[in-house]
Amino acid sequence: MACPTEILAADSAGCKRASDILSAGGLVAFPTETVYGLGGDARNTAAVARIFEAKNRPSFNPLIVHVSDIGAAADLVEWTPLADTLARAFWPGPLTLVMPQIKGGGLSPLATSELSTLAIRIPAHKAARELLKAFSGPISAPSANPSGCISPTRASHVTKGLSGKIEAVIDGGPCRVGLESTIVSLVDQPVLLRPGGLMTESIEEVLGFALEKKTTGGRITSPGQLASHYAPDSPVRLNAAEKRPGEVLLGFGDVACDLNLSPSGDLAEAASNLFCHLHELDAGNPKTIAISPIPDLGIGRPINDRLRRAARSRNHE
Repeated sequence: MACPTEILAADSAGCKRASDILSAGGLVAFPTETVYGLGGDARNTAAVARIFEAKNRPSFNPLIVHVSDIGAAADLVEWTPLADTLARAFWPGPLTLVMPQIKGGGLSPLATSELSTLAIRIPAHKAARELLKAFSGPISAPSANPSGCISPTRASHVTKGLSGKIEAVIDGGPCRVGLESTIVSLVDQPVLLRPGGLMTESIEEVLGFALEKKTTGGRITSPGQLASHYAPDSPVRLNAAEKRPGEVLLGFGDVACDLNLSPSGDLAEAASNLFCHLHELDAGNPKTIAISPIPDLGIGRPINDRLRRAARSRNHE
């Protein structure tokens, strides 16, 4: 369904307009601290179906539901003391928890791909919080980009991929974190399902023990588990010491390159710049995007996770 896409300011009037669109079954992209999300009323099956259609997202890949506060989360899932501990430590923020749904919670079964569990979080971005307050209900919101492509960290990234397919975008400027949320399952013992904007070490410090890790691939039990994802149109070559003919080089640290994630070697800066720089380099249609080695520690782990999946998507490794 083609529709004009409004650009809304990230203020009270813009969030009120976005809330009205959501209440009418429309779709609104909005900024979070991680990436821009594509929001629809999580209780409205027609709206949720439009999210999958707009993104060309496979129906077996469930969505993250965003809520305004811990009470709203506890109304949808089987809340536990462990969930409460993590939520009070890290919400609002870039942590998604996967827990068993409560029967009669009112969510569309499409939002969870008919699984018995729900992925849920409270975003920290001011505009996202204001939208959730204005809407006063759960919002399903995967990243606001065509499925499998580079995640959006600017409103312009959203319109490039989804203009004409959604009703509006709240332009809240660049996303601060720049990587999707960390996903932890609390269905049994805590399991890391996807590294992300919240460092695993911070979660383990609060828990007092190490998280079990689940690799990508196999049966999808939550968002963020596809082995191929986050990819530019151009092929990606990892751990590049220098660029080859026809390539562009996305650097890290003190290297000669076309764009640099962080000249000083700051991993948090690199995470914030990752998707934006990939968008910019990919726009030139290079033969290959070569990428400097990234230290595999701290937030470097989720950076490398995204890069490995991007390389797999286009190189068919």
